[in-house]
Amino acid sequence: MTEYVAPTAVKILTNQAKEYASPYLRYVFCYGEIVEDFTNQQNALKLRKHMVKTRVDEAKRQLEHIYEDVEDWLRRAERELEETQNLKHEIDRVMCFKWCPKWGWRCCLSKKLAENTSIISKLLETSNSVQVSYHGSLQGIEFTTPTDCVGPASSKSALIGIMEAINYNGVNMIKLYRMVGVGKTTLAKEVGKHAREQKLFDKIVMFTVSQNPNINKIQDKVADFFGLKFETSSQEGKAEALFRSMQSVNKILVIVDDLWEEFKLESIGIPFGDSTWYLIRRRAWVLFQERAGLDDYCSSLNDVAKEVAGECKGLPPVLDTVARALKDESLDAWRALKQRFKDSRHLVNEEVLGDVFKGLKLSYAYLKEGNNQITENDIQMYFLLCSLFPEYEEIRIEILIMCGIGVGLFPNVYSIEDKSKEIGMALKKLQKSSLLLETYDAKTIRMHGVVGDFAHRLTSTGENRFMLKDQVKEWPHLDESFGCYTAIALWNCSST
Repeated sequence: MTEYVAPTAVKILTNQAKEYASPYLRYVFCYGEIVEDFTNQQNALKLRKHMVKTRVDEAKRQLEHIYEDVEDWLRRAERELEETQNLKHEIDRVMCFKWCPKWGWRCCLSKKLAENTSIISKLLETSNSVQVSYHGSLQGIEFTTPTDCVGPASSKSALIGIMEAINYNGVNMIKLYRMVGVGKTTLAKEVGKHAREQKLFDKIVMFTVSQNPNINKIQDKVADFFGLKFETSSQEGKAEALFRSMQSVNKILVIVDDLWEEFKLESIGIPFGDSTWYLIRRRAWVLFQERAGLDDYCSSLNDVAKEVAGECKGLPPVLDTVARALKDESLDAWRALKQRFKDSRHLVNEEVLGDVFKGLKLSYAYLKEGNNQITENDIQMYFLLCSLFPEYEEIRIEILIMCGIGVGLFPNVYSIEDKSKEIGMALKKLQKSSLLLETYDAKTIRMHGVVGDFAHRLTSTGENRFMLKDQVKEWPHLDESFGCYTAIALWNCSST
């Protein structure tokens, strides 16, 4: 009977101590329970931190923005886990004195464990939020330009004039007229750079319209600047969503590039109001008319000429050569050339483009000139690799890096970072030679179709032969030899 009453009495006294007595008595009588609670919470925090960190890493890979309180929670969780590890060592030391515990020491440790358990519980509660990231709006284009970005005095004065016009509240549209290839894009970027540095606008947006604008693509591009996710696929619905989003911003600078004719920005969803300023870069149609000997009175000829100019895709030597070749020609001659552009993916009209190919050949040969750390074989091969992709497609530089590694370029450069720098230098040289087109995304480049045709000629024979196939419905026969090819590109292949 005595043996039964004693444990019961101890249990009752322990429970009463837990419920009514001073916390210090609980630290003495409930040490084992406190240690167990602490250990459970510590393990729970480890798992929760790992889960949150995994989601944060995935969000960063998706280029999403992480909430500040989530980053702060991870830092606090890390500090707390370091503290719990120290306490864990103290628990192990107490275990060494199990049969003769130091009561004061254990009471002090028990108090620390209880306090840290409470802190961990609060951390676990605050981490219940499901959302760790959000789609942020684009900060705008990095308006980086070379040191001689503005160049001639005329360009510098143009920049000053544009900035003065932007600062004058009565101006809400500026159009740039110049011949292609003489720095309008660079000037537009410089305007954007100055506007950002002077904090003249709350948001700067830049996009391309081109001769045959893809409204949906433009709307998606503009939406990225505002972190906007469309809930509709219709152009009208997107335009309305963009209109509402842009009206919520006080002052916006919109830079529109490659505009061939009057274009209603309202169709995209861009409001034309006092809070929005536009910098419009127009192709120099007037100057193109002069080179081709056209005037404003023959609308039918001008319509065809605009289509032909559009096929030139802004490449300076092509525009200049085509305009001069067709100067004073009849409407039928213009139509015939337009049809040649449309009928063949590879334009082989030597009468019109013979001089262009000669110029491209000189530009290609010039890649060997100059004091470069990059060898001529490497930079020329990179030019040829760009021709593996469909016409005018924006080619991701990271894909080019992999292609370059695949064919053994830059053998003396070992790290991916250093290879990327070398490739960046090569691409800049190719752009300076007019062999590649500018893009507004620093991660992509483009190649003009005629330049691609020139590259395809180079890779049709010789040491570096390429195979390019489009819309392949069945694989070639296995007995066909592929050993003679340096690179093979198959686009739009059948999945069967």
